[in-house]
Amino acid sequence: QVQLVESGGGLVQAGGSLRLSCAVSGGTFSRYAMGWFRQVPGKERESVAALSWFTMSTYYADSVKGRFTISRDNAKNTVYLRMNSLKPEDTAVYYCAADRGDDAGFRASLASMFYDYWGQGTQVTVSS
Repeated sequence: QVQLVESGGGLVQAGGSLRLSCAVSGGTFSRYAMGWFRQVPGKERESVAALSWFTMSTYYADSVKGRFTISRDNAKNTVYLRMNSLKPEDTAVYYCAADRGDDAGFRASLASMFYDYWGQGTQVTVSS
């Protein structure tokens, strides 16, 4: 059974930084495209960033472009989301997800429909 466990969330002041981690177990991490999403209670889930496994293509939501960086360490079965210049509007529960599809080597999609496995989330709160 594939499990994803996020960590690294917390409370940070506006302008600060955090690095989220997502450890994946029970599957073939190196063959998964990975994505980060976030959700605020009462609002729809929002895509944040994605990373394919072969071409290492990345894709970012416009709202985080230039501030967030997604990366992976296949030796540690972990994907990261480095978040700089945080804003109060970045406050949300952040989820990682894994795409095991046939095109995952080339696909860095922000569409949640492509993701097969999801973590439980980690809270990020940015104070003004």
